[in-house]
Amino acid sequence: MLKSLAVAAAVAGVLATASPASAAADSEGGYGIWPPGNCTQGTFCGWANTDHPAEGPTAPPSLVTTADWSGNVTVFNFYNYTSRNVDITWTATWSGTVYTGTLCATSGDGHLYVPMTVTRVAFHTRNCQ
Repeated sequence: MLKSLAVAAAVAGVLATASPASAAADSEGGYGIWPPGNCTQGTFCGWANTDHPAEGPTAPPSLVTTADWSGNVTVFNFYNYTSRNVDITWTATWSGTVYTGTLCATSGDGHLYVPMTVTRVAFHTRNCQ
């Protein structure tokens, strides 16, 4: 039981470090956490692999959407290159235990660095809590 709680806490900790960033270029010409790579402006993108050079992901995204989406796709990192906030519903399995959650990503927010199965992307204009 304690091991399961520790894993859940670790997952929550990784997700909590996905801090908001601005989609607009900052005063130093950067994009918050990292640039959108090959994610087209106006879309939400997710990549299943760890290919992440300094200019942002260059591999084909495993998920690209401009509207609410549901399904099952592996996402290792993401970029919200829209003007809206988005709820990302995910599942992940560690040591035989399935964990689920929802992460709210603001405009310009991006990363996970933990392989997850994304099952839903829902756009909204309310603030992320």
